[in-house]
Amino acid sequence: MTTLSRTVVQKAADEFLKTLEHRNASRHTIKAYRGDLDNFAAYAGSRDWKSIDHVAIRGFLSQLYERGLDKTSVARSLAAVRSLYRWLAQEGVVEQNPAALVTTPKLPKKLPRVPTIEEMNTVLDGEMPDAAAFPERDRLILELLYGCGIRNSELTGIKLDDIRLSAEAILIRGKGKKERYVPFGESVRVALAAYLPVRQRLLGGKKNTPALLINQRGGPLTTRSVGRIVKKIAVAKGLSPDVHPHTLRHAFGTHMLEEGADLRAIQEMLGHERLSTTQRYTQLSIKHVLQVYDQTHPRAK
Repeated sequence: MTTLSRTVVQKAADEFLKTLEHRNASRHTIKAYRGDLDNFAAYAGSRDWKSIDHVAIRGFLSQLYERGLDKTSVARSLAAVRSLYRWLAQEGVVEQNPAALVTTPKLPKKLPRVPTIEEMNTVLDGEMPDAAAFPERDRLILELLYGCGIRNSELTGIKLDDIRLSAEAILIRGKGKKERYVPFGESVRVALAAYLPVRQRLLGGKKNTPALLINQRGGPLTTRSVGRIVKKIAVAKGLSPDVHPHTLRHAFGTHMLEEGADLRAIQEMLGHERLSTTQRYTQLSIKHVLQVYDQTHPRAK
């Protein structure tokens, strides 16, 4: 990469990423955009903004395909470049966004397989399987993920002091450092009551940790550990090995909608910034309704 390209493209990308940090964008988003824009800067070489048109950006995407990237990764790279150009326009550096003229790669419409209400009850009712190394904690993990619809990172970020037992709500720190209160029901309350004394005994005289969920050594639980725990218990209870923490979040949204919950209330509980994100659950719910229709209506067979 030449000095000029580093100055023109990469320097602008660096400034743009700093702006995202100031806006409290997710660190995962910033990391992904950084990689995508580094690739774009390398492709742009010594060109200035005037010589990078929509044809050049199509060439950039073609290069990504040649390197073996899938459509999802290429679409994300295009989104990063579009965002960079929008910021450049706001700063008065460019007048047009050539990336807006480039068509987003058509992605396969993959709707996640959501366990049914009956399947979730099978997982949560009765004793935890032998696969659960710390049954009280592992039940609470499942109850919180499905009962509150929170993300894995939000789950591991819960501190003991975030639990408001009398209000039956938990303070959740979501994406972009946004905070929200999420209600919990009787099943979570019972799971908390069973787990907290065991947690206290396990910590004993050790230095207390603020994290609600701990490992058997008394340290905070990681998102990777939660993923392994959820998969292990789900499989032991007869669910697909594809189940992961986000599956339970999807199940929360889908089942709430199927049972008549208001879409905006679900949006608030899930911590979605846009209602359009929550509307994905409408698709999931409609898919379920169509399946029921196909399987049960006499004229559908």
